[in-house]
Formats: sequence, structure tokens, C-alpha cells
Amino acid sequence: MSVQEEVLEEVKTKEKVNKQNQIIVFNDDVNTFDHVIDMLIATCDHDPIQAEQCTMLIHYKGKCEVKTGDYDDLKPRCSKLLDAGISAEIQ
Repeated sequence: MSVQEEVLEEVKTKEKVNKQNQIIVFNDDVNTFDHVIDMLIATCDHDPIQAEQCTMLIHYKGKCEVKTGDYDDLKPRCSKLLDAGISAEIQ
């Protein structure tokens, strides 16, 4: 095994161990910008500018990763977004 192969194998292992889940929010034709911004602030601990930027990405790109972390932390946050009528999932 070459040094390059060893390094690549080490990187792949670290990626698997450190991979965290993420909440993805999807664009829809129902929710207003203000509602999505307010919910990102309330549920994902975004500051107003971050929430607005994510909302713009959701609108123009169709989706945005709004929060990364452990599944147990993300589950109740995603549930609150879904309860608020926002299309979201944990990946």
C-alpha cells in the first residue's frame, strides 16, 4: 500500500465518523419569506441575516441546508418546522 493510498483511506474513515445529519428545507408556494425567516430564527437558532440568506437560497435554489448536527438535536427542530407547515427533512 502506498503512502497516498494510506492517506486516502484515513480521510475516508474520518469522513464516515464525522458525518453529521442536516436539516434541509425545501421551497414551496405556500409559506411567506417572513414566516420561513421567523421559523429559522426560532427553531434553528439563526440570526436574522442568516435566516434571510437561507430563505433566499431556498427560494432560488429550491432547497437549503439550514442546520447541521446530531440526529437527536435535529429531530425536534425539524418537527417544529414541519408543524409550522414548512417542508423539511433530515438527511
